[in-house]
Amino acid sequence: MESLINKKLKMFASSSSYAPPSPPWTELPDDLTMNILQRLRIEDMMRAQLVCSTWWRICKNSSLWRVIDLDCQQWGSEEFDDICRFAVDRSQGQLVDLSVTSFAGVYRFLNYASKRSSQLQCLYVEECYTAEIDVTDVVKRLPLLEELHLIMDPMLSPKDFETISISCPMLKSFTYFNKWRGYPQFTEHAVAIGKNMPNLRHLRLFSHKIENKGLEAILDGCTGLETLHLRECSGLDLQGSLGKRCYDQIKDFILHSESCQSEHDSESSHESEGDYADSDWDDDDDSSNDNLSQGNFYDSGYEYDLADFVKIQDFDGYY
Repeated sequence: MESLINKKLKMFASSSSYAPPSPPWTELPDDLTMNILQRLRIEDMMRAQLVCSTWWRICKNSSLWRVIDLDCQQWGSEEFDDICRFAVDRSQGQLVDLSVTSFAGVYRFLNYASKRSSQLQCLYVEECYTAEIDVTDVVKRLPLLEELHLIMDPMLSPKDFETISISCPMLKSFTYFNKWRGYPQFTEHAVAIGKNMPNLRHLRLFSHKIENKGLEAILDGCTGLETLHLRECSGLDLQGSLGKRCYDQIKDFILHSESCQSEHDSESSHESEGDYADSDWDDDDDSSNDNLSQGNFYDSGYEYDLADFVKIQDFDGYY
């Protein structure tokens, strides 16, 4: 496909009796062009780099690939794997924010990305229909990780939470969503979070069975916690002093479950019940990663084109 695209471009250029005039956008300063291109989604930027040789050159700048947000819904695993690897390679080790959604081969890719992205600060993984993923093996290579958001199956163990905390001592925001529901027992996991993640400021847990013992461990161990969202979590009784402590100690506390939903929650929560893992934390670095439920925003008919683009190593455009 690389040779086909380049041949067509060169044939058209050679057949012209005169060189076409340069379009006005090629006269823009590189820093301004870069500012424009970096606002595009990854899939759009991969198309934009083929517009002209100027954009191709600018798109090679690693700073344009520091934030990567990819969704596999419109591609097969093989094509998507090529696209993911291409984006990571373009970042040249400068990747700081990675989001991957609906990718069956995510573990293979995350291994690839983590070995080349030691500067990563935020990792978001959603809807991975696989039992092969080993998140702890990935995060061991990410010592600067500050945000980790997991919407997945299978279940992590309490030991896994300990490994994550040791590997990522700077972790401040953590989301863990049991994708397949069913309210698995999570009390010992909550105890592990309280014991091993003292620096957490934002914690969201979804679809788990957490007894009061687990919640107390989180409150005791994560003393700097500002946000605690317990969505669709069963097994809690906050009618007594524990409920008062939660609202007194946590600035942003939300509890919603089949067995316990307080009046305070229904009045104070402004989020929809479906907004399970919006990781738009009000953090010191004013960073946001609004990734969940992006929807199908890909243009039909481009899935194979993008896969072919990643194979092109050089581009001789007209301008």
